[in-house]
Amino acid sequence: MTTVLIVDDEPQILRALQINLHAHGYTVVPSPNGKAALLAAQTHAIDVVVLDLGLPDMDGLEVIAGLRGWTDVPIIVLSARHGSHDKVEALDAGADDYVTKPFGLDELLARLRAASRRAGTNTAEPLVETAEFTVDLANKRVTRAGEPVRMTPTEWSVLELLVRNPGRLVSQQQILTEVWGPAYAKEAHYLRVYMAQLRRKLERDPANPVHLLTEAGMGYRFAQ
Repeated sequence: MTTVLIVDDEPQILRALQINLHAHGYTVVPSPNGKAALLAAQTHAIDVVVLDLGLPDMDGLEVIAGLRGWTDVPIIVLSARHGSHDKVEALDAGADDYVTKPFGLDELLARLRAASRRAGTNTAEPLVETAEFTVDLANKRVTRAGEPVRMTPTEWSVLELLVRNPGRLVSQQQILTEVWGPAYAKEAHYLRVYMAQLRRKLERDPANPVHLLTEAGMGYRFAQ
């Protein structure tokens, strides 16, 4: 059975989709808000996400970003926002498809079948733990000794890229290109500054790191 996480704050829609999708052979995990959706995605083996953008606790784009931090599960946006700008934003954030409300059940079922066929398997663990700190990829949060570590968006982007490639050498050029953009591919001093900041925040001995490692002249490596 394909398991579908449905995220919508309208009880009638949530209930109707539960009944109809179950009747068509799907297992449904309902969620009324973004926070519950991110938790459900971590605790259930989800195959496809059907997501409304207008949620009471956070924008649907934030949910997409949270999911894309650790999983490539197909995401179908189901929204009353009809503007092309909204569609482009959702797709750029990582959504795979966009269906506007009101919608037909047959259309949604067809989109679900297509999403299930192209579903990937490249899913990382949402929680990455080391002896010093824990990285929550789904919620974009870092804790050390149980306390939250304040991260700038750039620090998070660098850390996330390394953590999602555990044990693998990630080149300076790749990090600079993905985090800052192609124009910064040779600006290695940017990266040295941010790696030093990350080590000060996360390593027990920043001068002798054991998790955020430098490969001289090549790049960096994350070790658990």
